Amino acid sequence: MKGTIFVELVNMAEEAFGEDVVDEVLENADLENGGAFTTVGNYPCSELIKIVVAFSEHSGISAEKLQRMFGHWMMNHFVENYAEFFEGKNDSFSLLEAVDGEIHVEVKKLYPDAELPEFATDRLSDDRLKLTYSSPRPLVEFCHGMVEACLERYDQKAQVDRCPVPHQENATDFDIRLEK
Repeated sequence: MKGTIFVELVNMAEEAFGEDVVDEVLENADLENGGAFTTVGNYPCSELIKIVVAFSEHSGISAEKLQRMFGHWMMNHFVENYAEFFEGKNDSFSLLEAVDGEIHVEVKKLYPDAELPEFATDRLSDDRLKLTYSSPRPLVEFCHGMVEACLERYDQKAQVDRCPVPHQENATDFDIRLEK
């Protein structure tokens, strides 16, 4: 995984728990590199999971909830640092529909070695979207947080249900129905 994800997870933790706590938790998390990450580095997803679990154990917040919180954090990071990806996107569905065909294409140009999740979309109606997320990594909760943050960004309320894709690990169908 790209180092920027790790750096932002540490930034979120520092804002939530303070720098001293973060240093202590990372030191005790048994990380391969001792918790030193750079935005341009590549690190195994297992290290990200170790960090989330360590902060879960420290805080009492479930690892799933922390992943969702991190999804919200990353959406804000993307808005602040990659505004061009949001240009011309007037609602959450248009942004979610652009992830694979536009945004990830640009990400691959910048980082050809990036292993990106897949986002397949099917617009079922004006107010309903099916999003199928599949990834080699166990980050469904993180994706769910990104979906929630996307809806918030466009000031849209929705019912978001999800169901694992049968026989496909780390894949989930999100059924997103906008509320009127």
